[in-house]
Amino acid sequence: MSLIRKNPVNTTTRSVPVSNLIGSLSRGLKAAVPTMDRRTFLKRSGIGVGAGIAVSQLNLVQKASAADPSKAMLDGKGKIEVKRTVCTHCSVGCASDATVENGVWVRQDPVFDSPINMGGQCAKGAALREHGHGDYRLRYPMKLIDGKYQRITWDQALDEITAKMKDLRAKYTPDSLYFIGSSKFNNEQAYLLRKWVSFFGTNNTDHQARICHSTTVAGVANTWGYGAMTNSYNDMMNSKAALYIGSNAAEAHPVSMVHMLHAKENGCKLIVVDPRYTRTAAKSDQYVRIRSGSDIPFLFGVLYHVFANGWEDKKYINDRVFGMDDIRKEVMEKWTPAAVEEACGVPEAQVYKVAQTMAMNRPSTIVWCMGQTQHTIGNAMVRASCILQLALGNIGKSGGGANIFRGHDNVQGATDVGPNPDSLPGYYGLAAGSWKHYATVWGVDYEWIKGRYAPNMMEKSGTTVSRWIDAVLENPDMIDQETAVKGVFFWGHAPNSQTRGLDMKRAMNKLDLLVVVDPYPSATAAMAAMPAAKGEEVNKNRAVYLLPACTQFETTGSVTASNRSIQWREKVIDPLFESVPDHVIMQEFANRLGFGKELSVNYKVTDAKYAGKNWQEPEIESILREINRAVWTIGYTGQTPERLKAHMRMMSVFDPKTLKSRGGKDPVTGYDTTGDYFGLPWPCFGNAALKHPGSPNLYDTSKHVMDGGGNFRANFGVEKDGKSLLAADGSYSKGADIKTGYPEFDHVLMKKLGWWSELTEAEQKAAEGKNWKTDLSGGIIRVAMKNHGCHPFGNAKARAVVWNFPDPVPQHREALYSTRPDLVAKYPASADRKTFWRLPTLYKSLQDKNIEDKLADKFPIILTSGRLVEYEGGGEETRSNPWLAELQQENFVEINPSAAAKRGIKNWDYVWVKSPTGAKIKVRAMVTERVGPDTAFVPFHFSGWWEGKDLLEYYPKGAHPIVRGEAVNTATTYGYDNVTMMQETKTTICQIEKVA
Repeated sequence: MSLIRKNPVNTTTRSVPVSNLIGSLSRGLKAAVPTMDRRTFLKRSGIGVGAGIAVSQLNLVQKASAADPSKAMLDGKGKIEVKRTVCTHCSVGCASDATVENGVWVRQDPVFDSPINMGGQCAKGAALREHGHGDYRLRYPMKLIDGKYQRITWDQALDEITAKMKDLRAKYTPDSLYFIGSSKFNNEQAYLLRKWVSFFGTNNTDHQARICHSTTVAGVANTWGYGAMTNSYNDMMNSKAALYIGSNAAEAHPVSMVHMLHAKENGCKLIVVDPRYTRTAAKSDQYVRIRSGSDIPFLFGVLYHVFANGWEDKKYINDRVFGMDDIRKEVMEKWTPAAVEEACGVPEAQVYKVAQTMAMNRPSTIVWCMGQTQHTIGNAMVRASCILQLALGNIGKSGGGANIFRGHDNVQGATDVGPNPDSLPGYYGLAAGSWKHYATVWGVDYEWIKGRYAPNMMEKSGTTVSRWIDAVLENPDMIDQETAVKGVFFWGHAPNSQTRGLDMKRAMNKLDLLVVVDPYPSATAAMAAMPAAKGEEVNKNRAVYLLPACTQFETTGSVTASNRSIQWREKVIDPLFESVPDHVIMQEFANRLGFGKELSVNYKVTDAKYAGKNWQEPEIESILREINRAVWTIGYTGQTPERLKAHMRMMSVFDPKTLKSRGGKDPVTGYDTTGDYFGLPWPCFGNAALKHPGSPNLYDTSKHVMDGGGNFRANFGVEKDGKSLLAADGSYSKGADIKTGYPEFDHVLMKKLGWWSELTEAEQKAAEGKNWKTDLSGGIIRVAMKNHGCHPFGNAKARAVVWNFPDPVPQHREALYSTRPDLVAKYPASADRKTFWRLPTLYKSLQDKNIEDKLADKFPIILTSGRLVEYEGGGEETRSNPWLAELQQENFVEINPSAAAKRGIKNWDYVWVKSPTGAKIKVRAMVTERVGPDTAFVPFHFSGWWEGKDLLEYYPKGAHPIVRGEAVNTATTYGYDNVTMMQETKTTICQIEKVA
């Protein structure tokens, strides 16, 4: 018997024995079911073999029985509610309506009124209900005892963890602990964790954005002011051409492709640039295969033809761009067609065609994702993309822009207001003035916060999540803090999403304290429980705890999509098992650590009952109001809970192309949405009374600032090398009273302009000595924007040259692990850094050693990684979902037929993918021309195997993913961006061998 099964990524089919198809799945469920055929799988997943499949195609979930723990009777006579929530599985922001009967989530439907997803759902979105009601969740607190996880009470867990934290803090410093937050938090929880960590007394905190888009944030913010997607998914319907580079949106952000397909129906030309022929490439008009890591040669090759043919927007560059002459010189002298083809493998004619398409079909947009960001020069690659769009005059234009798709449901929001090691919420930085601003907002004394920190550490950036491993393993004398890290919290973070898996396991073994707070135990649990490698030891004093947090369907709060629209999630169900909401856990730890009162002084706090225990719960709305009071920099001040909730109820009035409300009052509050853009995309300036509508497209001078228009930020001074950094005369936002460039507004400028008298007496008192970012009254913003049509952050030129970066003009540098020694000689890595984010960081010395060791001969294939449509992030929760687990049951490596033939590898053979680190992973071989002969691809969503061994026995009983497999990052190598510490995952090297 055989079953025709589609390959995970392509449209080709193959015949596979059923025993192969279900093998790993049945092993995953062997504790529950001795054998597992397809019919049994579907039955256990709640899908009928016939009708159920048809229902799944409609993106509907069938009614569930009210089994334990709720025991509600579903007789049709109980309480039925519909709760509106937002998908947790990527950054598009798809809305979903959950039908809840007697407390049980029985059905879900996509929201057809949502202007973002317009009724669309992908496989992950259609399976949300199982994420909430999943059988494989972590149900109660557990502790690792003698190699096995044992159930303990919440009080025992909290008592022991707090005691250990106090001990480490006293014995060493607050910096001896490291707190990994989460992009799965809502905005309020992400913000609260940064505040919580600050009161603990350390900046050693970070989250997933570091290893996803930190290079985007740094590169984009340092080019034109804000580090975010400039336009929206919806606005791409106005594009005449679109260049996707390092983005496989069809799988990573499936619903976003709906908007691009609408654009294609209107004649948009789709170009896909990628080392792989992806599902996105299958929809393209032009596909360009480049060598992984060669984005700058390609992009500057495109610019070469733009400049050579006079296709650049000369007036736009003159009025709104600084330093383009330096770029032109670099491009025309260095990146000739021959040099481009040598570096990235793309012939001149193909590069020319891309340039011509982008130039002749304006407005044209560019899309990038982690294929561009996760490199040692990711910041420079990002800036090259920005420079291309500036040269074409596409930024600040509807249908243009830089559309940067983020990976998690709230990775944008968590970056904006959450646990970053180098900044307080809103990118305020760590200078004394920033701390004093927040001390005022938080209602605590600045000196009290300062006293919580080790001496001289309060204004020093913490270690990044990409390097916490080295903060544990490095010689303490080489770490720029008093001690190495001794304790780590994984608070909603997957370790298999990080590189250097072998080193991470060693770091876990060395810790004194390891705490996992998550609805699912994550790969951390299994990695911590498995024995140490031969010759290594586990710290005998190490304590490991698993704490069950709620899913986002068991709490409420706001989340920010990639396009900066903010949406409000309703709580769908009450917390299941012994799970507790993250913000409640934070409050409890704060109480036990002695700063609970300070943490929640501004919040409404209520008594709550979770897991049979009494807790204090800070009100989510109160936390958002504090964000509204604090975060003026990026305009998180206008999105009050009331406005956001009204938008969710009134989705039908927002235009799906412009996001603008056609008009309509919320029947609950009477709030008039007229003029608003959906989700009040930040910046939404001023307080709610100003009624700023949000900013759908950043830097758009064709609109008044009170209609979401804008210009580039004056964030880098007013002059450089005798040249003005401010916008040219005649370049200004529609309706502005100042019709030239101007600096950001502060009390001095307001007085010079004669506008100070337009502030009320109370506003004058609050604004004295302040600028627009620290004026808590909002008066400076109100007068500048409403009265005079000017942006509070000034009106300046974007920077094509970023003089404060290691490479002011973006430079191509070969990956540290390269298969091309000849190109390493031409484009070497930058110099090593002695102290960088508290740690020494290797670049050229490691690259030179790799060349000396001739690693390219031993490991001749470029290894890259990416996403699948079936799974999300580290994959633990989606691989624990039977609806999704059935779709992709084993991890695999894509290998070109010629490379496979040389190694005697046939399709779906087991193979070893071997790394220069000494690691090896066992995966299936998918023989396909989607990758070239020099490249291999492995999805990064898998974990639960370790160098060929299934780790099922090391997971907590009943809390393991159904599908387990090797993590590609067990085998990935060292390498970090030279600005942000972004990890290198897209360009390393490997060897592939058939398993004997």
